[in-house]
Amino acid sequence: MSMPGSPSMQTQNSFCTFRVGTMYLGVEVHRVQEVIRAQRMTRVPGAPDVVRGLMNLRGQIVTALDMRRRLGLEETESKEPQMNVVVRTPDGPVSLLVNEIGDVIVVDRTQFEAPPETLQGIHRELIGGSYKLQGRLLLVLNLDAAVRLAA
Repeated sequence: MSMPGSPSMQTQNSFCTFRVGTMYLGVEVHRVQEVIRAQRMTRVPGAPDVVRGLMNLRGQIVTALDMRRRLGLEETESKEPQMNVVVRTPDGPVSLLVNEIGDVIVVDRTQFEAPPETLQGIHRELIGGSYKLQGRLLLVLNLDAAVRLAA
């Protein structure tokens, strides 16, 4: 067991976890700016359907991406509350609309595995890898691919 701050801490990764449909996903904590409740959004005419809209975050305009659509999951009629995971990107903050926020978890980098073979299509591009946790699989979102939209 290493003490926080010791050199061996670099063998661990911290992820902010969240759920989109039945998928349990994570992004590296250092890429997350903040997590906030659903916000009022302004629709963007002509934007790709994954762009849910723009929101004003304390004077900063942030694009909100519907992660259910981005991951190619079926639309649901449920009015499940949506949460915003605001992430840092080279082009400024982007909000990922997710169904539910999980915990921040720390995993051992040696446990990192390639994405499961069962992931096909868009999922292969958007999932960078996985960690087998007790009772569930954490899929690591390839954040740069997820926020990159076809022009």
